Amino acid sequence: MKVLITGGAGYIGSHTVLCLHEAGHDVVVLDNLSNSSVESLKRVGELTNKCAQFIEGDIRDEQLLNRIFNEHAFDAVIHFAGLKAVGESVARPDLYYDNNVNGSMVLMRAMKAAGVMRLVFSSSATVYGDPASLPITEDFPLSATNPYGWSKLMVEQVCRDAAVADENWQIALLRYFNPVGAHESGRIGEDPNDIPNNLMPFISQVAVGKRAELSVFGDDYDTHDGTGVRDYIHVMDLARGHLAALNYLPKQKGCEAYNLGTGNGYSVLDMVKAFETQNQVPVPYRIAPRRPGDIAACYANAGKAEQVLGWTATMTQDDMVRDTWRWQSHNPNGYK
Repeated sequence: MKVLITGGAGYIGSHTVLCLHEAGHDVVVLDNLSNSSVESLKRVGELTNKCAQFIEGDIRDEQLLNRIFNEHAFDAVIHFAGLKAVGESVARPDLYYDNNVNGSMVLMRAMKAAGVMRLVFSSSATVYGDPASLPITEDFPLSATNPYGWSKLMVEQVCRDAAVADENWQIALLRYFNPVGAHESGRIGEDPNDIPNNLMPFISQVAVGKRAELSVFGDDYDTHDGTGVRDYIHVMDLARGHLAALNYLPKQKGCEAYNLGTGNGYSVLDMVKAFETQNQVPVPYRIAPRRPGDIAACYANAGKAEQVLGWTATMTQDDMVRDTWRWQSHNPNGYK
Protein backbone atom coordinates (compact mmCIF):
# COMPACT_ATOMS: atom_id res chain seq x y z
CA MET A 1 0.00 0.00 0.00
CA LYS A 2 0.91 3.65 -0.29
CA VAL A 3 0.25 5.33 3.05
CA LEU A 4 0.23 8.94 4.25
CA ILE A 5 1.39 9.19 7.86
CA THR A 6 0.62 12.49 9.59
CA GLY A 7 2.96 13.18 12.50
CA GLY A 8 5.23 10.47 11.16
CA ALA A 9 8.46 12.08 12.41
CA GLY A 10 7.32 11.83 16.03
CA TYR A 11 7.93 9.10 18.59
CA ILE A 12 5.24 6.56 17.69
CA GLY A 13 5.04 7.76 14.08
CA SER A 14 8.72 7.11 13.31
CA HIS A 15 8.58 3.59 14.75
CA THR A 16 5.46 2.93 12.66
CA VAL A 17 7.20 4.22 9.52
CA LEU A 18 9.99 1.70 10.23
CA CYS A 19 7.46 -1.08 10.70
CA LEU A 20 5.66 -0.24 7.44
CA HIS A 21 8.94 -0.08 5.54
CA GLU A 22 9.88 -3.53 6.81
CA ALA A 23 6.48 -4.81 5.63
CA GLY A 24 7.05 -3.40 2.12
CA HIS A 25 4.68 -0.42 2.18
CA ASP A 26 5.46 2.98 0.62
CA VAL A 27 5.24 5.91 3.03
CA VAL A 28 4.84 9.67 2.73
CA VAL A 29 5.22 11.62 6.01
CA LEU A 30 3.53 14.96 6.75
CA ASP A 31 4.79 16.63 9.94
CA ASN A 32 5.09 20.24 11.14
CA LEU A 33 8.06 19.30 13.40
CA SER A 34 6.50 21.04 16.42
CA ASN A 35 7.41 18.09 18.67
CA SER A 36 9.52 15.90 16.40
CA SER A 37 12.69 15.77 14.33
CA VAL A 38 13.33 14.92 10.71
CA GLU A 39 16.48 13.18 11.99
CA SER A 40 14.23 10.32 13.16
CA LEU A 41 13.21 9.64 9.56
CA LYS A 42 16.83 9.77 8.36
CA ARG A 43 17.68 7.09 10.91
CA VAL A 44 14.66 5.00 9.93
CA GLY A 45 15.98 5.17 6.37
CA GLU A 46 19.39 3.94 7.52
CA LEU A 47 17.82 1.05 9.46
CA THR A 48 15.53 -0.08 6.63
CA ASN A 49 17.45 1.02 3.50
CA LYS A 50 14.25 2.76 2.42
CA CYS A 51 13.44 6.46 2.70
CA ALA A 52 10.00 7.91 3.32
CA GLN A 53 9.16 11.05 1.40
CA PHE A 54 8.97 13.89 3.93
CA ILE A 55 6.71 16.94 3.61
CA GLU A 56 6.94 19.67 6.25
CA GLY A 57 3.47 21.06 6.83
CA ASP A 58 0.41 21.27 9.06
CA ILE A 59 -2.75 19.16 8.90
CA ARG A 60 -4.80 22.37 9.23
CA ASP A 61 -3.44 23.60 5.87
CA GLU A 62 -6.24 22.42 3.59
CA GLN A 63 -4.63 23.69 0.40
CA LEU A 64 -1.46 21.75 1.18
CA LEU A 65 -3.44 18.60 1.97
CA ASN A 66 -5.42 18.82 -1.27
CA ARG A 67 -2.18 19.21 -3.21
CA ILE A 68 -0.62 16.19 -1.45
CA PHE A 69 -3.65 14.01 -2.21
CA ASN A 70 -3.65 15.19 -5.83
CA GLU A 71 0.02 14.25 -6.23
CA HIS A 72 -0.16 10.81 -4.60
CA ALA A 73 -2.49 7.82 -5.00
CA PHE A 74 -2.81 6.86 -1.34
CA ASP A 75 -4.52 3.68 -0.18
CA ALA A 76 -4.84 4.81 3.44
CA VAL A 77 -3.87 7.38 6.07
CA ILE A 78 -2.42 6.79 9.54
CA HIS A 79 -3.12 9.91 11.60
CA PHE A 80 -0.73 10.65 14.50
CA ALA A 81 -0.45 14.44 14.18
CA GLY A 82 -1.66 15.93 17.45
CA LEU A 83 -0.63 17.71 20.63
CA LYS A 84 -0.40 15.32 23.56
CA ALA A 85 0.57 16.97 26.88
CA VAL A 86 -2.21 16.75 29.48
CA GLY A 87 -0.94 19.68 31.56
CA GLU A 88 -0.54 21.92 28.53
CA SER A 89 -4.05 21.00 27.38
CA VAL A 90 -5.46 22.24 30.71
CA ALA A 91 -3.57 25.54 30.36
CA ARG A 92 -4.24 25.99 26.60
CA PRO A 93 -7.39 24.05 25.63
CA ASP A 94 -7.80 26.25 22.53
CA LEU A 95 -4.58 24.85 21.05
CA TYR A 96 -5.76 21.28 21.58
CA TYR A 97 -9.21 21.73 20.10
CA ASP A 98 -7.81 23.63 17.12
CA ASN A 99 -4.93 21.30 16.33
CA ASN A 100 -6.37 17.93 17.34
CA VAL A 101 -10.06 18.31 16.51
CA ASN A 102 -10.13 20.93 13.76
CA GLY A 103 -6.95 19.49 12.20
CA SER A 104 -8.50 16.03 12.03
CA MET A 105 -11.65 17.40 10.39
CA VAL A 106 -9.58 19.25 7.76
CA LEU A 107 -7.64 16.03 7.09
CA MET A 108 -10.80 13.92 6.72
CA ARG A 109 -12.36 16.49 4.41
CA ALA A 110 -9.29 16.33 2.15
CA MET A 111 -9.32 12.52 2.32
CA LYS A 112 -12.96 12.32 1.27
CA ALA A 113 -12.41 14.78 -1.58
CA ALA A 114 -9.61 12.52 -2.86
CA GLY A 115 -11.61 9.31 -2.37
CA VAL A 116 -9.19 7.98 0.25
CA MET A 117 -11.52 6.53 2.89
CA ARG A 118 -9.29 4.24 4.98
CA LEU A 119 -8.05 5.82 8.20
CA VAL A 120 -6.15 4.56 11.24
CA PHE A 121 -6.55 7.12 14.02
CA SER A 122 -4.17 7.48 16.96
CA SER A 123 -6.59 7.65 19.89
CA SER A 124 -5.90 7.10 23.57
CA ALA A 125 -7.04 5.31 26.70
CA THR A 126 -7.82 8.77 28.09
CA VAL A 127 -11.21 8.47 26.34
CA TYR A 128 -12.27 6.11 29.17
CA GLY A 129 -11.85 8.85 31.80
CA ASP A 130 -11.71 7.36 35.30
CA PRO A 131 -12.92 3.78 34.64
CA ALA A 132 -15.39 2.21 37.07
CA SER A 133 -13.67 -1.19 36.82
CA LEU A 134 -10.65 -2.91 35.29
CA PRO A 135 -9.53 -4.17 32.84
CA ILE A 136 -11.02 -1.78 30.28
CA THR A 137 -12.89 -3.10 27.24
CA GLU A 138 -13.92 -1.09 24.17
CA ASP A 139 -17.58 -0.97 25.21
CA PHE A 140 -16.87 0.94 28.45
CA PRO A 141 -18.55 4.36 28.87
CA LEU A 142 -16.50 7.16 27.31
CA SER A 143 -15.56 10.39 29.03
CA ALA A 144 -12.46 12.47 29.72
CA THR A 145 -10.79 14.29 32.61
CA ASN A 146 -8.82 16.92 30.64
CA PRO A 147 -8.93 18.78 27.27
CA TYR A 148 -6.38 16.41 25.69
CA GLY A 149 -8.66 13.47 26.44
CA TRP A 150 -11.71 15.39 25.24
CA SER A 151 -9.94 16.24 21.98
CA LYS A 152 -9.33 12.52 21.31
CA LEU A 153 -12.91 11.67 22.23
CA MET A 154 -14.27 14.39 19.94
CA VAL A 155 -12.23 13.13 16.99
CA GLU A 156 -13.52 9.61 17.67
CA GLN A 157 -17.08 10.97 17.50
CA VAL A 158 -16.30 12.79 14.25
CA CYS A 159 -15.05 9.48 12.83
CA ARG A 160 -18.12 7.55 13.99
CA ASP A 161 -20.49 10.15 12.57
CA ALA A 162 -18.59 10.24 9.27
CA ALA A 163 -18.87 6.46 8.96
CA VAL A 164 -22.64 6.63 9.56
CA ALA A 165 -23.04 9.39 6.96
CA ASP A 166 -20.91 7.63 4.32
CA GLU A 167 -20.56 3.84 4.31
CA ASN A 168 -17.35 4.07 2.27
CA TRP A 169 -15.36 5.07 5.35
CA GLN A 170 -13.23 2.31 6.92
CA ILE A 171 -11.78 3.64 10.18
CA ALA A 172 -9.82 1.99 13.00
CA LEU A 173 -9.66 3.94 16.28
CA LEU A 174 -6.59 2.64 18.13
CA ARG A 175 -6.93 3.40 21.84
CA TYR A 176 -3.50 2.84 23.21
CA PHE A 177 -2.36 2.93 26.72
CA ASN A 178 1.16 4.10 27.76
CA PRO A 179 3.78 3.80 25.01
CA VAL A 180 7.37 3.32 26.22
CA GLY A 181 10.67 1.92 24.98
CA ALA A 182 12.49 2.38 21.71
CA HIS A 183 13.69 0.42 18.69
CA GLU A 184 16.19 -2.25 19.73
CA SER A 185 18.93 -0.54 17.66
CA GLY A 186 18.93 2.45 20.02
CA ARG A 187 18.83 4.70 16.93
CA ILE A 188 15.26 6.01 17.28
CA GLY A 189 13.28 6.70 20.44
CA GLU A 190 11.31 9.27 22.42
CA ASP A 191 12.79 12.78 22.34
CA PRO A 192 10.39 15.15 24.12
CA ASN A 193 10.72 18.92 23.96
CA ASP A 194 11.66 20.54 27.28
CA ILE A 195 10.54 18.68 30.44
CA PRO A 196 9.10 15.23 29.62
CA ASN A 197 5.39 14.74 30.27
CA ASN A 198 5.64 10.95 30.37
CA LEU A 199 7.23 8.71 32.98
CA MET A 200 9.82 6.70 31.07
CA PRO A 201 11.67 9.56 29.32
CA PHE A 202 11.78 11.34 32.67
CA ILE A 203 13.26 8.24 34.36
CA SER A 204 15.86 7.85 31.62
CA GLN A 205 16.81 11.56 31.69
CA VAL A 206 17.37 11.29 35.46
CA ALA A 207 19.45 8.14 34.92
CA VAL A 208 21.61 9.83 32.26
CA GLY A 209 22.18 12.88 34.47
CA LYS A 210 20.08 15.44 32.59
CA ARG A 211 17.71 15.84 35.55
CA ALA A 212 18.39 15.60 39.27
CA GLU A 213 15.46 13.46 40.33
CA LEU A 214 12.10 12.03 39.33
CA SER A 215 8.93 13.51 40.80
CA VAL A 216 6.43 10.77 41.66
CA PHE A 217 3.05 12.48 41.65
CA GLY A 218 1.09 10.96 44.53
CA ASP A 219 1.75 7.93 46.75
CA ASP A 220 -1.73 7.69 48.27
CA TYR A 221 -3.69 6.13 45.40
CA ASP A 222 -5.66 2.95 45.96
CA THR A 223 -2.96 0.76 44.40
CA HIS A 224 -0.52 -1.85 45.74
CA ASP A 225 2.16 0.75 46.56
CA GLY A 226 0.14 3.99 46.47
CA THR A 227 1.52 5.19 43.12
CA GLY A 228 -0.44 5.32 39.86
CA VAL A 229 -0.78 2.09 37.87
CA ARG A 230 -0.71 2.11 34.06
CA ASP A 231 -0.60 -0.34 31.16
CA TYR A 232 2.82 0.30 29.61
CA ILE A 233 3.23 -0.98 26.06
CA HIS A 234 6.44 -1.19 24.05
CA VAL A 235 6.44 1.24 21.13
CA MET A 236 7.39 -1.53 18.68
CA ASP A 237 4.35 -3.58 19.76
CA LEU A 238 2.31 -0.43 19.21
CA ALA A 239 3.81 0.12 15.74
CA ARG A 240 2.95 -3.46 14.80
CA GLY A 241 -0.60 -2.76 16.01
CA HIS A 242 -0.90 0.04 13.45
CA LEU A 243 0.36 -2.31 10.75
CA ALA A 244 -2.20 -4.94 11.79
CA ALA A 245 -5.02 -2.36 11.66
CA LEU A 246 -3.85 -1.11 8.27
CA ASN A 247 -3.83 -4.64 6.87
CA TYR A 248 -7.30 -5.38 8.27
CA LEU A 249 -9.03 -2.18 7.14
CA PRO A 250 -9.95 -3.43 3.62
CA LYS A 251 -12.10 -6.11 5.31
CA GLN A 252 -13.69 -3.78 7.88
CA LYS A 253 -16.96 -1.87 7.50
CA GLY A 254 -17.49 1.46 9.23
CA CYS A 255 -15.67 2.66 12.33
CA GLU A 256 -14.30 0.31 15.02
CA ALA A 257 -12.27 0.91 18.20
CA TYR A 258 -9.47 -1.36 19.40
CA ASN A 259 -7.51 -1.27 22.65
CA LEU A 260 -3.75 -1.66 22.24
CA GLY A 261 -2.22 -2.62 25.57
CA THR A 262 -0.62 -5.54 27.39
CA GLY A 263 -3.33 -6.11 29.99
CA ASN A 264 -0.71 -5.73 32.74
CA GLY A 265 -0.70 -2.83 35.18
CA TYR A 266 2.60 -1.54 36.58
CA SER A 267 2.93 1.26 39.12
CA VAL A 268 5.31 4.19 38.84
CA LEU A 269 7.60 2.62 41.45
CA ASP A 270 7.40 -0.77 39.69
CA MET A 271 8.81 0.90 36.57
CA VAL A 272 11.52 2.76 38.52
CA LYS A 273 12.68 -0.45 40.21
CA ALA A 274 12.61 -2.45 36.97
CA PHE A 275 14.66 0.26 35.24
CA GLU A 276 17.25 0.31 38.03
CA THR A 277 17.50 -3.49 38.20
CA GLN A 278 17.66 -4.17 34.46
CA ASN A 279 20.08 -1.36 33.62
CA GLN A 280 22.09 -1.17 36.86
CA VAL A 281 21.67 2.60 37.16
CA PRO A 282 20.14 4.58 40.05
CA VAL A 283 17.02 6.71 39.63
CA PRO A 284 16.63 9.14 42.55
CA TYR A 285 13.03 10.18 43.16
CA ARG A 286 10.85 12.18 45.54
CA ILE A 287 7.15 12.00 46.27
CA ALA A 288 5.24 15.06 45.01
CA PRO A 289 1.54 16.06 45.23
CA ARG A 290 -0.94 14.43 42.86
CA ARG A 291 -1.45 16.07 39.48
CA PRO A 292 -4.97 17.23 38.57
CA GLY A 293 -6.63 14.89 36.08
CA ASP A 294 -4.59 11.80 37.00
CA ILE A 295 -6.41 8.58 37.92
CA ALA A 296 -5.34 5.71 40.17
CA ALA A 297 -5.20 2.83 37.69
CA CYS A 298 -5.76 2.09 34.03
CA TYR A 299 -5.05 -1.08 32.06
CA ALA A 300 -6.52 -2.76 29.02
CA ASN A 301 -8.35 -5.82 27.89
CA ALA A 302 -6.90 -6.11 24.37
CA GLY A 303 -8.82 -9.25 23.41
CA LYS A 304 -10.68 -7.56 20.55
CA ALA A 305 -7.43 -6.57 18.83
CA GLU A 306 -6.16 -10.12 19.19
CA GLN A 307 -9.38 -11.67 17.90
CA VAL A 308 -10.08 -9.25 15.03
CA LEU A 309 -6.69 -7.82 14.02
CA GLY A 310 -4.60 -10.86 14.96
CA TRP A 311 -2.40 -8.60 17.12
CA THR A 312 -1.08 -9.09 20.62
CA ALA A 313 1.68 -7.38 22.60
CA THR A 314 4.76 -9.62 22.91
CA MET A 315 7.44 -7.43 24.54
CA THR A 316 8.06 -7.54 28.30
CA GLN A 317 8.63 -4.95 31.01
CA ASP A 318 12.35 -5.80 30.85
CA ASP A 319 12.32 -5.12 27.09
CA MET A 320 10.67 -1.75 27.75
CA VAL A 321 13.16 -0.49 30.33
CA ARG A 322 16.21 -1.96 28.58
CA ASP A 323 15.36 -0.41 25.20
CA THR A 324 14.50 2.93 26.83
CA TRP A 325 17.94 3.06 28.43
CA ARG A 326 19.77 1.93 25.28
CA TRP A 327 18.18 4.82 23.36
CA GLN A 328 18.81 7.41 26.11
CA SER A 329 22.36 6.33 26.94
CA HIS A 330 23.36 6.32 23.26
CA ASN A 331 21.55 9.64 22.63
CA PRO A 332 21.77 11.68 25.87
CA ASN A 333 20.48 14.78 24.06
CA GLY A 334 17.98 12.95 21.86
CA TYR A 335 18.24 13.79 18.17
CA LYS A 336 20.00 17.11 18.83
